[in-house]
Amino acid sequence: MTRRVRSRAVTLRRALLAAAGLVAVCAAAAARADTAVVLNSLDASISVIDRASRTEIRRVSVGKEPHHLIWSLDGKSLIVASAAGNELAFVDPATGEIERRVRNIVDPYHLAFSPDRRWLVTAANRLDHVDLYEAAGIKLVKRIPLGKIPSHLAFDRASRFVFVTLQGSNEVAAIDLAAQRVAWIHPVGTMPAGIWMTPDDRHLLVGITGRDFVEVIDWRERRTVRKVVTGRGAHNFAPIQGGRQVLVSNRAANTISVLDLEQLAVVDSIAVPSGPDCMDVSPDGRELWVTARWAREVVVVDLPARKVERSIPVGRSPHGVFLTANAPRDPR
Repeated sequence: MTRRVRSRAVTLRRALLAAAGLVAVCAAAAARADTAVVLNSLDASISVIDRASRTEIRRVSVGKEPHHLIWSLDGKSLIVASAAGNELAFVDPATGEIERRVRNIVDPYHLAFSPDRRWLVTAANRLDHVDLYEAAGIKLVKRIPLGKIPSHLAFDRASRFVFVTLQGSNEVAAIDLAAQRVAWIHPVGTMPAGIWMTPDDRHLLVGITGRDFVEVIDWRERRTVRKVVTGRGAHNFAPIQGGRQVLVSNRAANTISVLDLEQLAVVDSIAVPSGPDCMDVSPDGRELWVTARWAREVVVVDLPARKVERSIPVGRSPHGVFLTANAPRDPR
């Protein structure tokens, strides 16, 4: 064999080995694609957890105080909002790798896209305002001053309004997105936090964290129609049963209530320790993942059995959680 032929053979062999290595890496990433991503707000990091083995496979540093996260418009990335870091990080959900950062997003404590995909809205929890961004380019359109401690966001089905809980003012504000102004403000109980629109677009559910109930608001009539007792520290929501029921995390009571939306009544309760906060439910409805705010853990609940199955160590003050199995199949 001539020297030139040997050289070409070596080059080809190396190329084949490199390709095989790339395939192995891609296969490993695919195997890890069914993950849970947990935001460790006091550690400025995210934990990537393999759902099958219930183990943390990677911890990645992000901006300060990551609290909440959403799926990107193109359906490829998770967007992690770092409130004190004033930025959004686009993250590969399988590996936790940061793909890009969008800086100068002021205090994005909570964030959400409008159903029509036109708006990205962020709530500035420390700085008492809500920002309206053009969703596609994340370009600031309007900053709207509000009462004290804007917290969580919800939309009506038509994307006409975004509703904002104000923890320090004990109010819910409705912002007219087309007019880019506050349309009305409604008083509610102490320290309103999570807010959820019912599937029929009729009622807003508000977790009253300073008390023990969910306040039900007929938002078109601008009136409270019911207060459903769930447990001390009623905080956040996650839908189950095709949206016919919602789960309510009660941070002080260390429980999760099952709230039936037809009855507007609690029909079951699950004991979950250490300050249950944000939640996500597996697509088959069998697993509930809950961040335990006071324990450096994310808790996996067997929903049919109504009991805790596993607690998985993560970072300090875990807050937002997302199961990548819930990623949209078609983002259009």
